[in-house]
Amino acid sequence: VLALKHGDRQDLVRPASAWMARAAQPLLRPGMLIAPVPLHWVRMLSRRFNQAALLAQGVARETGLDWCPNLLIRPRRTKSLGGLDRDARHATLDGAIRIHSRHPDRARGRDILIVDDVMTSGATLSAATRACRAAGARDVCILTLARVGKDA
Repeated sequence: VLALKHGDRQDLVRPASAWMARAAQPLLRPGMLIAPVPLHWVRMLSRRFNQAALLAQGVARETGLDWCPNLLIRPRRTKSLGGLDRDARHATLDGAIRIHSRHPDRARGRDILIVDDVMTSGATLSAATRACRAAGARDVCILTLARVGKDA
């Protein structure tokens, strides 16, 4: 996961997203919309790609479900979450993710699958879930490639 996220190993996206699509089968429903966790545009410039968006696109390709690469946006630049405890992570992300103004009704009444590369405390996925629910999503599920252990 770190090789994809920080090592520009985009060749890992295809096998990782295929594995994720198989693992997600119990969560998937007809008409579900797949959306990646967004990056703030400054972070996007420094990384050059959003690994969550690449994985979400791959999962959509594998499952045949619709995906929206910019359903969610991160209009507020937040500091890196590295080194922060669970409460600080949640506080940092409070209100930092919302539905893109181009898609105000895209989530309404739909089941959403939010995709990210890694889950640490769940703060980012919680913020994304809240944004989808506020936009009228029926149900929101999450799918990540990896989960950081509780000791981290």
